[in-house]
Amino acid sequence: MTPPPPPSDDILMKGYDPDVTRRLIGFARPYTGLLLISLLLMVLSSLASVLQPYLVKVALDSGLSGGALDVLRQAVVFYIAALLVQWVTVFVRVNLMVRVGQSFIFDLRQALFVHLQNLSLSFYNHYSVGRVITRVMNDVGVLQEFVTWTVLAVARDFFTLIGIIVVMLGMNLRLSLITFVTLPIMVVITLVFKKYARENYRKVRAAISWVNSVLAENINGVRVVQAFSRQAVNYQRFSQEVNKNNLDTNLRAARIAALYPSAIDFIGSAAVALVVWLGGAAVLGDSITPGVLVAFVVYIERFFEPIRDLSNRYDSFQSTMAAGERIFGLLDAPIEVRDDPAAQDMPPIRGEVVFDRVTFHYTDQTPTVPAGAQPARSAAPSSEPPADVLCEICLKVNPGETVALVGETGAGKSTLVKLISRFHDPSEGRVLIDGYDLRRVTQQSLRRQMGIVLQDPFLFSGSVQENIRFGRLEASEAEIEAAAQAVGAHSFITRLRQGYATSVEEGGTGLSVGQRQLVSFARALLADPRILILDEATSSVDTQTERLIQAALARLLKGRTAFVIAHRLSTVVHADRIVVIQGGQIVEQGTHSELLALGNVYAGLYAMGFEE
Repeated sequence: MTPPPPPSDDILMKGYDPDVTRRLIGFARPYTGLLLISLLLMVLSSLASVLQPYLVKVALDSGLSGGALDVLRQAVVFYIAALLVQWVTVFVRVNLMVRVGQSFIFDLRQALFVHLQNLSLSFYNHYSVGRVITRVMNDVGVLQEFVTWTVLAVARDFFTLIGIIVVMLGMNLRLSLITFVTLPIMVVITLVFKKYARENYRKVRAAISWVNSVLAENINGVRVVQAFSRQAVNYQRFSQEVNKNNLDTNLRAARIAALYPSAIDFIGSAAVALVVWLGGAAVLGDSITPGVLVAFVVYIERFFEPIRDLSNRYDSFQSTMAAGERIFGLLDAPIEVRDDPAAQDMPPIRGEVVFDRVTFHYTDQTPTVPAGAQPARSAAPSSEPPADVLCEICLKVNPGETVALVGETGAGKSTLVKLISRFHDPSEGRVLIDGYDLRRVTQQSLRRQMGIVLQDPFLFSGSVQENIRFGRLEASEAEIEAAAQAVGAHSFITRLRQGYATSVEEGGTGLSVGQRQLVSFARALLADPRILILDEATSSVDTQTERLIQAALARLLKGRTAFVIAHRLSTVVHADRIVVIQGGQIVEQGTHSELLALGNVYAGLYAMGFEE
């Protein structure tokens, strides 16, 4: 099987981007003082490094050859001092730059987290959350590497290279020119290597992406794999195709990668041999001193180190530009639902909800996203106007009324309740609660008076108690237990290993679907919402658990405005009013018996028994 092409964001390389650079500098600006100190220390360590071979020359020529023991002693002392200066400055500089790099990334992650928390649901509707998180983690790591190590390393390499060239030219022009003859050869080798290395880099990323994809697929589908006894077949495919391709690709890349440093070392050795041959002849002819020759040999060894390092840093620079573009693209993703500057806090809600000629459609313009993030669905612009999800909805719900929303999948039920929570704003019309247009009140003051229970309950890492307390942090243990008892969760919680202190992993691992749903009910009810939204909240529970929930809801929904989306007949028949939605429009509404008497859409759904 041919491996799939690598994801575009894994191979994206980018040249210099002044906007990315400017914004990176903006995040680094608070640490300007530490950066300047690190730069000064880098200059001192580079000077100490460049000075050391010259002190060897002085020791050989003026000390040993001249018989001046004082000069020899002084040269040795200065050499040791230079080593100490280099060691101390490097040690302090590395610690400072690690602090700068970690602080830089801390600030960047803070900004990303806040922005991701505030992004509208439309962003997550268009783009894969897992993909964005992966890119954020990888790209932030690239930026951290660049800020911590690459920035001053490049400056150090340039400074060291210039210092070595100046000293070599000052000592002997002829030997310097002989050394520099090898530079064109090195440039050609570097360019050729970079071409092949780039291609191999892409192949390696494609190979590991294929491995990760197959692993994730098999782990997620392990029940199906075992149910159909596919373990041997899947292992054979993974071993002979996926993993073997990854091994071969990495081995080929390693062979090519090994050629470059060995070629550079060979050129460096050839330059040393050439200088020793011609320089040795000059020493014999008394044209240069032995100290100059030895110093030149040492300088040649050090001359190629920064060149090698700068060549490797080029890829790091390109990766940083690409990573920065993706990170800042994410930070620039628009927050579509924002509080109006003049928005006021929502007073205590009574619970009257009015849809005033509400029309809603998803825009055909996709939100900004970092380069390479893969859309969750096609979002290509279209010349066609966006289709209405809801059209001219007029509905008034009285305080304390329970309204069941029914209709086929895609009719617009979930979109309707999302407008109540202001996860989206209407394209036309208004949604009012107690007469307040939701666009004129703050989101926080609105949502803290609402409770939402979804079809797929999500629990966070922590104890059962912490998950129930999630929406009301000040709640006491007695209040938590009372909420759990009200929804029928107390009995199963007390049977857990540590009761309410039992830890659950992200997503509620260790609890059944029904148990997770009961915990999410307790969480919503503990927050004491004035408006409660149940979005197919009982579709994932068994019949016995549903009876517990229905019994609890009969008491707990009293006095609260509630919107119930359900496909099960038993969930909707006891609602105060049933609203039937078809094609984004309200086609019927009334009680269960009234709608049956009409003999239209609801009666047809009833005849089919909804999902039952």
